[in-house]
Amino acid sequence: ELHEDFPTYFGDQQFFREQKFKFKDNGFNLFELRVNEHTGTHVDAPLHFTEDGQSVAEIPLANLICPLCVIDVKAKAAENADYQVTPDDVKAWIAANGPIPEGACVAMHSGWAAHVNSEKFRNADGEGIMHFPGFHVEAAKMLIEETGAMSIAVDTLSLDHGISADFATHYAWLPTNRYGIENLAGLDKVPASGATLVVGAPTHKGGSGGPARIFAMI
Repeated sequence: ELHEDFPTYFGDQQFFREQKFKFKDNGFNLFELRVNEHTGTHVDAPLHFTEDGQSVAEIPLANLICPLCVIDVKAKAAENADYQVTPDDVKAWIAANGPIPEGACVAMHSGWAAHVNSEKFRNADGEGIMHFPGFHVEAAKMLIEETGAMSIAVDTLSLDHGISADFATHYAWLPTNRYGIENLAGLDKVPASGATLVVGAPTHKGGSGGPARIFAMI
């Protein structure tokens, strides 16, 4: 659920609301919202890390309803907050579940969603450097070169792990007109394969991303 205190990558509040009308006074409720595109559960459109990639409104509908592949690295992330999904993790998933379907979303289940209402979600050290899992750039490149996956998803604040200084995975993935999902919840409730993901991406013109309501059909 998106709210004013939802953790953000930069640490500052990114969701604001002002009640313009109240039911007891006006007979209806209405809020005016101000929100950073990359807040809460949200989509990273290709335009986020490119000059002229697809905006969030331009992502094809066929790419927003897709097979879901869940790579479980929860145990590894519990031992190492800086863990990155590797090509070996992808190969292990394929060995257990078969080829990654065309157009799939490949999601990292690190267990980090359980920390969303605590400081552990950002997990910043004394120097302000965050520590949480993400996708290794080589895993992203493997998915690009060897599969038909169209999106990757994480249950953390970034496709790249928290200590990344170069956003290598963002720069490898998004310029191919594939998209990402960050702060995804509920990956502990879906199977490794077989579910269908429905991504309710926003459609504001020229957007680099935006909060989304995302659900899986099992």
